[in-house]
Amino acid sequence: MHEEDFDEQARADVLRGSLSDYDLDEEDLALLEIELDESVTAGYLPALPVLAIVGRPNVGKSALVNRILGRREAVVEDVPGVTRDRVSYKAEWNGRKFTLVDTGGWEPNPKGIDAAVAAQAEVAVELSDAVLFVVDAMVGPTASDERVVKMLRASGKPIILVANKIDDARQEPEAAALWSLGLGEPYPVSAVHGRGVADMLDVAMSKLPTVSAVAEQEFGGPRRVALIGRPNVGKSSLLNKAAGSIRAVVSEIAGTTRDPVDEQIELGGKIWRFVDTAGIRRRIKLAQGADFYASLRTAAALERTEVAVILFDVTEPISEGDIRIVDLALESGRALVLAFNKWDQLDEERRKYLEREIEQDLAHVAWAPRVNISALTGRHLEKLVPSLEVALHSWDLRIPTGKLNTFIQELAMEFPHPVRGGKQPRILFATQASTRPPKFILFTTGFLDPQYRRFIVRRLRESFGFEGSPIEISMRVREKRKR
Repeated sequence: MHEEDFDEQARADVLRGSLSDYDLDEEDLALLEIELDESVTAGYLPALPVLAIVGRPNVGKSALVNRILGRREAVVEDVPGVTRDRVSYKAEWNGRKFTLVDTGGWEPNPKGIDAAVAAQAEVAVELSDAVLFVVDAMVGPTASDERVVKMLRASGKPIILVANKIDDARQEPEAAALWSLGLGEPYPVSAVHGRGVADMLDVAMSKLPTVSAVAEQEFGGPRRVALIGRPNVGKSSLLNKAAGSIRAVVSEIAGTTRDPVDEQIELGGKIWRFVDTAGIRRRIKLAQGADFYASLRTAAALERTEVAVILFDVTEPISEGDIRIVDLALESGRALVLAFNKWDQLDEERRKYLEREIEQDLAHVAWAPRVNISALTGRHLEKLVPSLEVALHSWDLRIPTGKLNTFIQELAMEFPHPVRGGKQPRILFATQASTRPPKFILFTTGFLDPQYRRFIVRRLRESFGFEGSPIEISMRVREKRKR
């Protein structure tokens, strides 16, 4: 160990020791223990088990999601088919973490509703470890419900039958009619009032595996790259050019690709696994069932990859749809590379506007490497590899605790946090809790302004790089132990 490293480590140990004067919980202590072993790199945590909620429109799926999460996340409205957009949430019950998938997105069209319900449920079930099948107990089993049951049985997944809208004990006999579905005992709940939800969740937890069998994180092997972007930006063309063969169907018609396609490709002397995902359309068009599933599958594909290459069509202005895709990738916590496709078709006039659009609309991902390519001709495709490597290196990067605390303490001395309400919050200790993406936890004496946290992130990037990787910073505000 260099003398400088030794000094930094000694300073970190002193700061860590001073935390003993503060009220710390078990989770805090566990975090500090992890930090004592600098060789720990969190890498991938085991994939959380996935619990899907399926059922006809307006049986109360989104209300149940909100009840399980303990907050209003899913939009609830007395109109069938409101759920169309963001569908997976991180949830926890009795100390067990899992992913909750709220399904929906079929158009409320009575003619095609049976087929739409079955198709919607199929995708959700395929991407889950266990299923909550929600039925409106006050309506009783319908022909649509029976069609879904057939598919659920064929899937072989554990099914928990939820009899919703049982608001009090007098209505409980209504749930008995659901035995006729042949899925075993119906669990009477009221998603709106919370009645019976705890018992139902206990049963669900007993059926969920500890580690997901469907969202399994793979260790080792080629690095996994998601190609994402709006329909028709050239994702399939890029995959074909990189693979040197016609691997994905390419068509002028936007939205040809519906499912993620995996392909091992040699690029820049390395093997990569590319996943070509279905393009994500604007929200209004998501009403068409298949497009909803395409965006659901894109989110699932991101879960299975390490770095996302977001493609933009430079011949068109950067749209709201493009920005939504960037936000989806950011939300997934993956490393990022921005690829500007069809560069060979760019004229001087459009280039001027494009630079301005990038500056304005993509300012929040200015840290992501940029590559200008042509998927059709293969121009500058080789430049993709260094960008992928840089982004993945940043995503895996761990800063030694000593170095991190020296950096934070010097930063706080040079630029102290503004005084708020007569108090000035101090940062007591900093720790990097995990990598992929890098997550930092600051033990503080008070709440840090969002602006100040953004400033810390900016300085972390200036000092340590992190090009192409999102950075997460969270705080643990702790008070001095009373004497």
